[in-house]
Amino acid sequence: MALRVLLTRRLPSSVIDTLKQHAEVDVYEGTDAMPRTELIARIADKQGVLTCITDRVDDEFLDAAPHLKVIGNFGVGYNHIDVPAARKRGVVVTNTPDVLTDATAELTWAMILDVARRVSEGDRLIRRGGWAGWRPDFLLGTELRGKQLGIVGFGRIGRAVAEKAGAFGMTVAYSGRRGAKAAGVSFPARQVSFDELLVSSDVLTIHTPLTPETTHLFDKRAFARMKRTAFLVNTSRGQVVDEAAVAWALGERLIAGAALDVFENEPQVHPGLLAFENVVLVPHLGSATRETRTAMADLAARNMIAVLSGQPPLTPIP
Repeated sequence: MALRVLLTRRLPSSVIDTLKQHAEVDVYEGTDAMPRTELIARIADKQGVLTCITDRVDDEFLDAAPHLKVIGNFGVGYNHIDVPAARKRGVVVTNTPDVLTDATAELTWAMILDVARRVSEGDRLIRRGGWAGWRPDFLLGTELRGKQLGIVGFGRIGRAVAEKAGAFGMTVAYSGRRGAKAAGVSFPARQVSFDELLVSSDVLTIHTPLTPETTHLFDKRAFARMKRTAFLVNTSRGQVVDEAAVAWALGERLIAGAALDVFENEPQVHPGLLAFENVVLVPHLGSATRETRTAMADLAARNMIAVLSGQPPLTPIP
């Protein structure tokens, strides 16, 4: 039987051409996520599938794919994939680490600067005709120099964000499983407890994976512990933050603002957040550069090709 693979999203033509050298390629051409019923039907005769965060891989999915050998996930996070269930069926699951680290770190800093200096707020003001001209006290923001950057999760992306903190004169503290020495960093960074990070940081940026332990890690209690002058930034997974609690904290003026690239129920956003000018809302753009998305697609495809060719995957999920 010829090898067949399914791509649940359109990818660069160069990546599709590479896959076609090894298998028959079935590409979903829709602009939105593939409907669940169609996904289940089209996976039935496939040995490989390239999935995205919008594709839930569970028992139903895996039972519908008896020939499946490999899942090439387009992204680092894989909370939408039941990895133990896949392994139980002998299906290899891979992801795309490293290639999106710099792009996500860059966006994190764009969001930090945006919310601290009120850039998007000023843009909206101009567009609705509300700018009456310069004055000394107009849209005053917050400088970063001399402030503490608190990082939740000190993996690849967290370290890449921390590495750039010196350029803005910020000190770095973090909570996570890694020690700075073990992580091989070449800049000052002190490890503290999560609670200490909450009470001492001026900017808190989240880079932890979504697990049962990190789900709603930022809840009402966490926001009550933060500085009233602090900003929250999230480019990890939406469910790490309780959006209703963010709206509550902003309403109570317990934090100075928030910048969110990911949301609990994408593409829906908690309506309470829409009322605040000191919130930057970004439509999941962490890895959204041409260079990075192409590199992600290429790595996901090469993982699939390796497994289907009887070779070990390049970046298997541990």
